[in-house]
Order: sequence, then C-alpha cells, then structure tokens
Amino acid sequence: MTLKLAKRGQIPPFIVMDVMRAAFEREQAKGDVLHLEVGQPSTPAPQGVITAAKAALEAENLGYTDALGIPQLRARIALHYQSWYGIDVPLERIIVTTGSSGAFVLAFLAGFDPGDRVAVAEPGYPCYRNILSALGIEPVPIVTTGASRYQPSIELLEAVQGSLDGLIVASPSNPTGTMLSSSELEALADYCGARGIRLISDEIYHGITYGERAASALQFTDNAIVVNSFSKYFSMTGWRLGWAILPEDLTRASERLAQNLYISPPSLSQHAALAAFDCHDELQANVARYAANRELLLENLPLAGFARLAPAQGAFYIYADIAGLTNDSEDFCRRMLAETGVATTPGIDFDPGRGHGFMRFSFAGATTDMAEATERLKAWLA
Repeated sequence: MTLKLAKRGQIPPFIVMDVMRAAFEREQAKGDVLHLEVGQPSTPAPQGVITAAKAALEAENLGYTDALGIPQLRARIALHYQSWYGIDVPLERIIVTTGSSGAFVLAFLAGFDPGDRVAVAEPGYPCYRNILSALGIEPVPIVTTGASRYQPSIELLEAVQGSLDGLIVASPSNPTGTMLSSSELEALADYCGARGIRLISDEIYHGITYGERAASALQFTDNAIVVNSFSKYFSMTGWRLGWAILPEDLTRASERLAQNLYISPPSLSQHAALAAFDCHDELQANVARYAANRELLLENLPLAGFARLAPAQGAFYIYADIAGLTNDSEDFCRRMLAETGVATTPGIDFDPGRGHGFMRFSFAGATTDMAEATERLKAWLA
C-alpha cells in the first residue's frame, strides 16, 4: 500500500541550497570553487561575539530560555532601534527567534489563516512564497520590473485581482539589492493600514547599504511585522538567531506558537549575540569590503557580457538580466560552475515566471574571489 504524502511538503526547493551543495561537491572533487551563489558573509562572527560565546560556555546554564528570548537580548534589541531609528519599541513586542526563518513562520501562522492571500514581489526571496504555500496561505505574485527597481508599488497593488490580507516588502531586497525610499515605504504602510492589510517588512539587510540608509517600517506604523536577523550585517549565519517586532495583537499568539514549535531560540547564540551590538567597527569594515566588491562587479561584469544589472543599493547581491545570453538560467549557472568554478544562483529561484532569463551574483565573499571570478567569466564568454 502506498502511504500518503502531505501536499505541504511538495513545495519547490530553495534552489540556492541545491547550488551550494553542487558547489561543495565540486570543491571536494577539484578544490576550485568561487562562491558567488550564497548570501553568506565569508567573515566569521565578530570577535566580541566569539569571546562572549566562550565566556557563556563557562559561566551560563545554557538550558531552555524564555520562548520570547532572554530579557537582556530583547532589551539590547530595543536599544538598537532607539539608536539606529529613533524608535521606542516596548520589550513585550520583541521576540527572539531561530533565525529570521523562524520569525517568518511565527508571523505567518499568527497573522494569517489558510486561504488568506499575501502579496509577494517577483523577483523576491523564494522562501516567502514557499513557506506561505506550505502553511496553506496563498502567495500572490506582484510582478515588478527594473523600472520600479523590482519593488512593489501602490499602482501594482491596485492591479491585483481580489482582496489581499498581507504584503511582504524587503528593503534592501534579495535578490536585487534594491531599496524602497522612506516616502515609498511610508506610502505602502499607509495603504496597507487603510485597507486592513498586514504589512511584513523584511529588514535583515539593514546596515548593508551603499548610500542612503534603509528606513524601517516601524518609523511609519506600529502595525507592521518587522523581521531582522543576526545573519547578514552581524555575520552570524550559522548561529541561527533572528528577531521580530510584532504589533500588539500578535504578541501572545506568537509566543504560544513559539513555545510549541521551538520551545526557545538557541541559548548560546542569544548570550553571544548580546555582544554583537558593540562590534560595529568590525562590522562596518565588512560593509566597506562589500562596497568594494560591489564596485568591482559593477565595473567588470559588463565587460564579461553581463550588461543589464539591477542597481544594488544594498545587501550583497547583483541581479543580472541574461536574456541575451540564455533562456535557461538553471542550465547556464550549472555550466558556469562546471566550466569555470564560479558558483552563482539561477533567477528561477526568485522569479518562477521570468527567472529563466536572470541570475544572481552574491558579493559577500573575499574581494580577491570577486576579481578572480570576473576574470574567469570574461574568458568563458569571450
């Protein structure tokens, strides 16, 4: 007898993870891969975090913590919002989570019922739509273009057929690195507030910008769900720690869900993360390296044949239109890895409809790797 398979497990893969596995397999076999596929800083956690982790291993009882996170870390996150944005966030609205992924699961479960409709920009982070689909929530694609910097707008929302229960925005975004201006984010917050649409603002790349600083949705509304993470700016991907700022009506529901789904975030990571907010000099040096990598790629990728690039205002990605080179981005990236050792991510991970003609470069790695990658690509496409 064939056993039933649940439909929720039939969501698409997170393709960048498949690419990363293929890159590691090549690396083990040939020892020659330049990792431009994954959005992971090549630098370790800040030294202060590592020192705090070592101290916690000796001094702390690293058992379960409160499901909302240790009070000291929640208070430090509140201070971060005061110092960065001038916002006073009550402690009871802050929940520490198992990565930003845990924050999205809690927010989606607490904020939406099966059958609700949540707008997501395409191209966009694939896990938004995949998590929503697994939970029985309908992701509603908002097809964006370079003309709008691949960001949603009120005009695009007005064109959606049927009502919306939620909207996810990301500024800076993955995969394009583009940003919403303060006025654009405020307009979207006002639009959602007037229509009873829950606004979820993904702010995990805040701190990594190349010009104007990113605005937080909390500067314009108390009703947004704001998600952030220690993975990107704080260079702590494997520590699996994030947080969410919740509107008051979702705090207790999210706490109950966290208690049952996760018990608590990783204890060691929480105690170590207390030191992360005191490491900005080291973290800003990382951002300076990303800025140098960005300039190097924006200058050299067109020379290799990648002429149409998103502006990359923040984060550490460049999204390239490669329709003049291929109509199969997955095969193109697979051949690129096999023939050059440069690992990149096909656009279909971010845009199922049009991503066959796009790809993403991550410049979170070493500058020497970026330079070598562009030289290999120039030779490959010559």
